[in-house]
Amino acid sequence: MKNILTGVRGRILIVVLAIASLPLTAPLFANTATDELAPVARHEKIGQLVTEFIQKSHYRHASVDDDLSSEVLDRYVEALDSNRMYLLASDVAAFEQYRFLLDDMVRSEPLNPVFDMFDLYRTRVRERLTFALSQLESEPDFSVEEAYEFDREDLPWATTSEELDEIWRKRVKNDALSLALAEKEWTEIQEVLEKRYSRFLKRMDQIKSDDVFETFMNAFAHTLDPHSSYLSPRNSEEYRIQMSLSYFGIGASLQIEDDYVMVINIIPGGPAAIDGLLQPKDKITAVAQGDDGEMVDVIGWRLDDVVDLIRGPEDTVVRLQVMPAGALPGAGEKVIELTRNQVKLEEQAAKSEVISIPRDGRDWTIGVIEVPSFYRDYRALSNGDKDYTSTTKDVKRLIGELEEQGIDGLIIDLRNNGGGHLTEATALSGLFIDNGPVVQLRNSNGRISRLDDPDPVPRVAYTGPMAVLVNRYSASASEIFAAAIQDYARGVIIGQQTFGKGTVQNLYSLDQYVRRPDDEGLGQLTLTIGKYYRVTGESTQHRGVDPDIALPSHIDSSLVGESVRDSALPWDTIRTTEFRAGAPLETTIDSLTVSHTARSKNDPDFQYLVEGIRDVEDARARTSMSLNMDERIAEREENLAKRLERENARRAALELEPLATIEELEALEGPDVHLDQAAAIVADLAIMREVEGSPTQSARNLQ
Repeated sequence: MKNILTGVRGRILIVVLAIASLPLTAPLFANTATDELAPVARHEKIGQLVTEFIQKSHYRHASVDDDLSSEVLDRYVEALDSNRMYLLASDVAAFEQYRFLLDDMVRSEPLNPVFDMFDLYRTRVRERLTFALSQLESEPDFSVEEAYEFDREDLPWATTSEELDEIWRKRVKNDALSLALAEKEWTEIQEVLEKRYSRFLKRMDQIKSDDVFETFMNAFAHTLDPHSSYLSPRNSEEYRIQMSLSYFGIGASLQIEDDYVMVINIIPGGPAAIDGLLQPKDKITAVAQGDDGEMVDVIGWRLDDVVDLIRGPEDTVVRLQVMPAGALPGAGEKVIELTRNQVKLEEQAAKSEVISIPRDGRDWTIGVIEVPSFYRDYRALSNGDKDYTSTTKDVKRLIGELEEQGIDGLIIDLRNNGGGHLTEATALSGLFIDNGPVVQLRNSNGRISRLDDPDPVPRVAYTGPMAVLVNRYSASASEIFAAAIQDYARGVIIGQQTFGKGTVQNLYSLDQYVRRPDDEGLGQLTLTIGKYYRVTGESTQHRGVDPDIALPSHIDSSLVGESVRDSALPWDTIRTTEFRAGAPLETTIDSLTVSHTARSKNDPDFQYLVEGIRDVEDARARTSMSLNMDERIAEREENLAKRLERENARRAALELEPLATIEELEALEGPDVHLDQAAAIVADLAIMREVEGSPTQSARNLQ
């Protein structure tokens, strides 16, 4: 179990020098001449191998039958045209003839229908992009009162080409209006959009058979669960290059979503994490080289081509034009300047700070340890180096340093921590609980194993008041640690419901399962083989860990998390394992919640956060936008004015000087409201401990 890695996995490309462990979200179209799309001999061999692995090793033990075939067809169509912008209702109806045949094809029969479906999709894409180019012959009238429905995922399929023409007329007009709002002239808008649409057309003509096959096989794998996937030989090699630490980047996980390159995760220790401006769900719309290079529009680009622009020599500058998370298409964009570099181990490492909370004439000192990931230097460990780097060793050292400063309480900050080494999650838990089980693991055969605190000596590194701060991006190993602290009643969990990734994956290189792999290779398969369970027997899968005290968040749990994915494995339970928890914390948590609620009502920073979240939610709820220039300008100005007004209201309540311009607001580093709230709650814990004294049950539990 030593090398088990936990983390949020999906079909994503890591633009980073290290920790690249996630495969790609969309087909990577090869730069070769037009290729006839048809299955080749190795595709049949791969299909047979994948089917065998799924039936024998996948946690679900799913039967590859007609029911699964039906699900695969729906997922394949979704992979091709998720926003229903290309295919007609008649096309989708024609695909119905294959609904109960795909299981037979992937197991033993020719896959030609899969390629026929893709070929029809490619034909429709050519038709749409050709129409889009024709719309650039004359400038649109931006004074007309009409709206563009940009979210079509739940709308009916278009029934005629004329209906799609109207959808695309508005799509092109919106693209043009977005550029016009960025103060571009019509001739420049024509040039940008002509390049964008022509580039997409060209790439559709460069798709290879392996790309089609990979798209289909991932529709197949994702029907089982979100974390199982297939990588073609070409993308397997890309994965290997990522893991070899052989290039420099910005430290972000990217994927394609509706022609946009979207940020999925920020990698701890990378340039983007150090800078702090790029955020998950941001969309990259253009990339420029150096301090003054021209911005290159990347909407509609292949993911690997965008990555090639972002990668570059060490210590060189790349500039990203970004549409902030939650912004409507065509809303105001920001430019982020990053210096390419390796992920720095010291930046991945846990770090500490101290927050002072004034209360009743006294300053309470709260220590904070931020844990960006669960890391362990296995190479140094295997070489016998007793000073190998690890999360647990670093946190233990930081606790000692903080206690020398006389802290009154401690926060372990796991926000945005997507996981890492399972061994570190169990070892870190052992710093705060006596010996005992931390997590249970059930494999695909139903066998249950238990992972205990690896330190054989019953010793605790910290006995004071403690909280764990989490958000929706806290996943896997983070959830194991937070669950253990909650189940043992060792501390209070604060923040947002965590991601809910409670599954274990294994990677299979398919070449090793055939006698003589051909020159192209067979690629690799990632398969979900197990699930994690808390010591109480409850799964962390799907539901994650619920906080004891919830804080509002910009991260929308209806859009982010395992529960959002329709093929996610369900929450369930197994037997509770024997463990010895502390005294229940329910009464303590109730008291803390009352104090927090009363305090937050009069906290300008907290109210600023809540109002900002409300505005973001209003924007997310929209599925259409005006195509009238004056309305769009007025809406943008209103939003900017509202942001500035909200900030100045906060500043007035705090007796700070007001800001005069939106530029000042953009340059401002706002407060970390969640951390401040958590520190105040831990100060309450410390006060309760001092007031109640060690003889009380609550105080003994919090020591």
